[in-house]
Amino acid sequence: MGIFRKSKANTLTAAEVSALWLQYLGDSMAICVYKYFLNIVENDEIKPILEFALQLAESHITRITEFLDKANFQIPIGFTENDVNVNAPRLFSDQFLLFYSYIMTIHGITAYGLAVTNTERQDIQDHFFDCTVSSKELFQKIVELAKNQPKYTSVPSIPSPNGVEFMESTGFISNLIGDKRALNSSEISTLFFNSTKTGFISSLSLAFSQVAVREDVRNFMLKNVKLAGKDAESFDTLLQQDHLPIPEKWDDEITDSTVSPFSDKLIMFHAGFLVNAALTYYGASLGSSYRSDIIVNYSKVFTHAMEAGAISYNIMVKHGWLEKQPEAN
Repeated sequence: MGIFRKSKANTLTAAEVSALWLQYLGDSMAICVYKYFLNIVENDEIKPILEFALQLAESHITRITEFLDKANFQIPIGFTENDVNVNAPRLFSDQFLLFYSYIMTIHGITAYGLAVTNTERQDIQDHFFDCTVSSKELFQKIVELAKNQPKYTSVPSIPSPNGVEFMESTGFISNLIGDKRALNSSEISTLFFNSTKTGFISSLSLAFSQVAVREDVRNFMLKNVKLAGKDAESFDTLLQQDHLPIPEKWDDEITDSTVSPFSDKLIMFHAGFLVNAALTYYGASLGSSYRSDIIVNYSKVFTHAMEAGAISYNIMVKHGWLEKQPEAN
């Protein structure tokens, strides 16, 4: 019968538990983040987007709790009102709040798509499909508004080809002797988005480094600023070699506040989540790149992300912040 076995209505597979558990952690974090954002936002066009994002996260928590309760699984602690200080001074500009929402919604949509393909129960599939549809609505609202913002940078356009062409070589050998072919559309797209996402990690880590209470958390964030910043620059260099535009950077949208809106636990979890996501999209980008210099670059940034991930998880374990997922008996 394979994977299409019959199961009790409330039984959860390991994949279903994992997807729900991780979504609970992520959305409980999002609730804390967006409650703070809503206390500092001033832009009347950005505020409804933040309110919608908060509403979605809260509805997800309610639904996930029902699934786990009925299956007799422990509800994660996740993040609570103890992990946020909504009255902390402004740490981010309004534009950054919109940019943050853009990046995190992309991550959410990606996770929901993966979760759907790994679930067997129709009600849980429906849950993740519903999450995808509502996040699509949120994403479209964000992009429509972002287009009118001063720091919006569109993915580079390329000219339409005159006809169908076939590659005569992958470009591996020519790259080694310095005769590089132009970047293709897949390489441009992944380099641009990886620069955007990795630049986001660097800027967010900069903000976290200013407000972190514990020295090891602060030092990790400073290290992450350097690593992620260097990796984003490496993507930019490849784009600039073909005279293509690069994404805007966001460090100047961070204020000089040193009062933390978030607990060190939330800060470290957030950083670990982004590093984990980076490993995923670097790996996917590697599969659509053919130039040897790009492949070598992805290998380097992948190593940097693995290093950052190992440090972040060690810090979380050290301080007792990493909740253990359900395991096989």
